Amino acid sequence: MGTDRPTRPVVAGQLAGLVVVLIGVAIDAPSSNWDPALFGILLGFSIFSDLTATDTGEGISISGSFLALVLSMVFLGGAPAALIGLLTMVVGWLRWHEETHFLIHNLLNYSLFPLVGGIVFHAIYANTAIETTDPGFYVLVFGIFLLALAINFSLIAMYARYLKGETFLKQVRTALIPLLPSELMAALMAVGVAFLYVKVGIAGVALFGIVLITFQYLLGALLVSKQRAKELETRSNQLASFQVGMLSALLRTLDLRDQMTARHSAAVARYSRAIAQRAGFSRQEEELVHIAALLHDIGKFILPDRILKANVPLTDEDWMLIKRHPQQGARVVSALDGYGPVADIILAHHERIDGKGYPRGLKGDEIPELARIISVSDTYDVMTARDSYRTPMSSQDAITELRRVAGAQLDARFVEVFIELLEGKDVSFQHGEAADFEKELALESRIAETASPDGPANRFQVAGVQPS
Repeated sequence: MGTDRPTRPVVAGQLAGLVVVLIGVAIDAPSSNWDPALFGILLGFSIFSDLTATDTGEGISISGSFLALVLSMVFLGGAPAALIGLLTMVVGWLRWHEETHFLIHNLLNYSLFPLVGGIVFHAIYANTAIETTDPGFYVLVFGIFLLALAINFSLIAMYARYLKGETFLKQVRTALIPLLPSELMAALMAVGVAFLYVKVGIAGVALFGIVLITFQYLLGALLVSKQRAKELETRSNQLASFQVGMLSALLRTLDLRDQMTARHSAAVARYSRAIAQRAGFSRQEEELVHIAALLHDIGKFILPDRILKANVPLTDEDWMLIKRHPQQGARVVSALDGYGPVADIILAHHERIDGKGYPRGLKGDEIPELARIISVSDTYDVMTARDSYRTPMSSQDAITELRRVAGAQLDARFVEVFIELLEGKDVSFQHGEAADFEKELALESRIAETASPDGPANRFQVAGVQPS
C-alpha cells in the first residue's frame, strides 16, 4: 500500500544518501574538468530549460535540462554534472514549490545519476583507447545517456511505488514506454551536440542551446496536444453518457404512461445486439443497433394515452399518428450531437421489405440493415410479450409467424439468424419479460476513466520530461 508522504526514517535515509553523494562529488571534483565557460553555459541552459518547462496539465512538464546534464557528464565529469543537477533543482524549486520530501528526493536523484554517469563515462574513456574522433566515443555518449535515464527513472519509480503503491512494471508501461521514441531521439541529439562540441568547440554548445529550446518546445507541444485530445475524448464520452441518460429519462417517463415501453425497449435491444453479433457485424455496429433499439419507440411521446394503452378501436386518424412516431423519434435523437446514425435507424425501423412500411415506404436494401434487425426483434417481442396489448403467442407460434412474413415484411436473413438464437441452448431468448431496461442502458453508459491528478512531484526528466 502507498502513503501520501514518507516517514521520518525514509526522509533521514534520503538525507543520508544525499550526504554520501556530496562526499562522492568532493572526491571526484579534483579529477573533473571545471572549465568555467562550458560549466556556466551548461548550467544556464539546464536552469533556463527547467524554469521554462511546458506544463501539459496532467502533472507532467517538459524540460530539456536532462540533455545539458548528459553533456556535463561527458565533457566536465561527474562532480560538475552533479553540481549542475543540484543547482537546477534548487533554482527550480522557486517555480515548482515541491513539498520538502520531494525536494530532498529530487536533490538526491539529480546529483546521483549525473555523478554516476560522469564517473562511469570517464572511467571507460580513460581505460580504453577510444578517442573523440572514434565512432566508439559517440556510442559511449549514447550509452551514458541510457544509463543516466535508467538511474533517473528507477529512482523516481521506486519512490512512486513507496508513496502510491504503483508497481515498477506499471510505471514502465505508463510513463516510460510512451515516451521512449522521444527519449531515443534525445539520446541521438546528445550525440550530435557532442560531435559539434568536439569539432567547433563552445560554439557547438551555443547551437545546442537553440536546439534544446526548440526540442523542448516541440515535445511540449506534442504532449500538450495529446493531453488535449485525451481531455476532448473524455468530455465527449461524458457528453454521450449525459445524452443517453437524458434519453433514458424520457423513456422512463413514457413508461409511466405505457408500462410495457421500457421492458419492450430493453428486450428489443438485447435481441438486436445478439442478432447483429451472430450475423457478423462489427462491435461498433452491435453497439449502434443496441442503442437504436433502446430508443426506437421514443417517438411515442406524441401519442395520447388512449392509443398507447390500445383500450379502444383505433381510427384512421389514430393510425396516422402512430405512423409518425418513427419520424418524431428520429427528430428528437438527431438533435443530439453524434446521434445521426441512431436517428436514421429509428426512422426506418417500421419499413418493410416489400415497400409497404412507413414512414417513407422504403423497400429491400433501401432500408438500413440495422433497422431491419430491429424490425425482427420488435415484431417478435410484440407477439410474445405478456404485457403487450394483444394476447401473447408462444415462442414457437411466433417463430412460425416470423417465417411467414419473412421476405415480405421482414428481412429473411435476419429472421433465420434470430430463429437460430431462439432455438439454441440459451432459453432466455424465448421470453422478453425478464428484459431489464436499466441493465441494457448500463451498456451504453460507459465513461472513460481519467487518471488521478494527484501524483508524485518528482522532477522525472526522461529526455526532458518531468512531473511538475
